[in-house]
Amino acid sequence: MSLEHRITTLESGVRIVTELMPSVRSVSLGFWIRTGSRGESDGEAGLSHLLEHLLFKGSSKYSSLEIDQIFDGMGAELNAATGKETTSVYARVIDEHLPKAFDVIADMVFRPTLSEIDAERAVILEEIAMYEDDPQEKIFDILGQATFAGHPLGRAIIGHAAVIADTPETAIARFHAARYLPANIVIAAAGAVDHDALVALAAEQLAPAGEADPADTPPPPAATVPPLVPAPAVTPPARHFERKETEQFHVCIGGQGLSRHDDRRFALRVLDTIFGGTSSSRLFQEVRERHGLAYSVYSFTNAFQDCGQIGLYLGTRADNVGEALRVVDGELARLREEPATAEELARAKENLKGRVLLSLESTGARMSRLGSETLAGAPLLGLDEVVACIDAVNLDALAELTAELWAPGRLSVACIGPDEERFEQALAGAGAVAVG
Repeated sequence: MSLEHRITTLESGVRIVTELMPSVRSVSLGFWIRTGSRGESDGEAGLSHLLEHLLFKGSSKYSSLEIDQIFDGMGAELNAATGKETTSVYARVIDEHLPKAFDVIADMVFRPTLSEIDAERAVILEEIAMYEDDPQEKIFDILGQATFAGHPLGRAIIGHAAVIADTPETAIARFHAARYLPANIVIAAAGAVDHDALVALAAEQLAPAGEADPADTPPPPAATVPPLVPAPAVTPPARHFERKETEQFHVCIGGQGLSRHDDRRFALRVLDTIFGGTSSSRLFQEVRERHGLAYSVYSFTNAFQDCGQIGLYLGTRADNVGEALRVVDGELARLREEPATAEELARAKENLKGRVLLSLESTGARMSRLGSETLAGAPLLGLDEVVACIDAVNLDALAELTAELWAPGRLSVACIGPDEERFEQALAGAGAVAVG
């Protein structure tokens, strides 16, 4: 299963990256834009997410209903996502429908009408209310606030209700014009795609100003994108508690991790697999299987352009919170003493290689890899290179990472639950995770 890609940069600055999969008839197409919550000021918090919604409300050539009807008529689903550093608009279609799908998405991305704004504001305000009612989602942003104190990376992608409700239409249009620039966009496609044909299509559709009606062209590439706020320094650990009448205490423990460009990222993925990333992992086996203290417990990693995050999540009832944290405390101590046995290391490597190989059977996964890595300026490694990087991970590398990232002095704690005093008592009994 080869990973052979081609990349072309148009005169406008748009990059086209493709990967041919001869055995399929479908194509996953995605437009990746370098804009997300990290690139927002407090007064703009949530505009990337609002703008993603507004792309679907109509473009210069297609109404909102026509966009839905076109993709329904192709038997395809059009979707989008906003992250900390990127926004993506994507679809999977039969190869013969690729030109039409490209035309519609390109018009949405570069030439949205930004209409029906008030109706979409109301939709997102409902989404924010739903988010506030979901502690299993919100707890990760509370950990982010503790880990990235005061930095945009610690802010929820969904944004602030006041910004969504009150930002004028002209400011939203300026936000789009400043970020949805050709040089800030990667168009990725994987599957039954002809690279040269897609480049020709893009060159025609996205012609620079002067070669088509100026009202129908993307903003000029001379415009510049606001720079990202530099990565935050590692700050002292913090403790954040939010009181809410929930049935469980939702707990996250973690700190800063590795950037997506760090060569140690493969070792970190192996370590995460061993610690809490699978059903045979230490956290899952000890907290859930052996002691029955939680339904959901796992570790996680997030990688950004120049920094990252590691952490673990636990949801448990009030009666169990003290014992659950003591078990987690014991697993953290064991992780620092012995990050992995030889058997765990071998199993985690095979697990990771298997997941990589299985994911590459999906045109969507390949397209996402192409778009996100190219946009970030990261190398697109071949499969043999990826496998070699995983195989190169050894016990010493895991020990070094654990000592650096999971050290007690680096870990912040976040909790949503009904009783702060009870949580403080539980935390006091878990010395390795206690803060302050």
